[in-house]
Amino acid sequence: MPRKLLHCLRARPAEVVIADAAYDADHVREAVAEKGAEAVIPNNPSRALKHPLDEDLYAQRHLIECCISKLKHFRRVATRYEKTMRNYSAIVAIASILLWLR
Repeated sequence: MPRKLLHCLRARPAEVVIADAAYDADHVREAVAEKGAEAVIPNNPSRALKHPLDEDLYAQRHLIECCISKLKHFRRVATRYEKTMRNYSAIVAIASILLWLR
């Protein structure tokens, strides 16, 4: 698992972690469980031990992916022209407002 994902799991509070089937690994599920969160990750087809999946919650992941896709239509968001996190967050907020107003 990428170190960045492990760091994100440790650094942020979460009740639920929704991920793609590519993250269906025992060590990922263990890291989520150690955090006290629920892992909503579809089973890899080759997995012998199948874990339950909250399909309604997993379906909401699609909404997030669509939003990110729409945000990437804004060139400044997609190319990350902004050097600082503060400025980039402001640009993402402005783009989000414009999407919401459409």
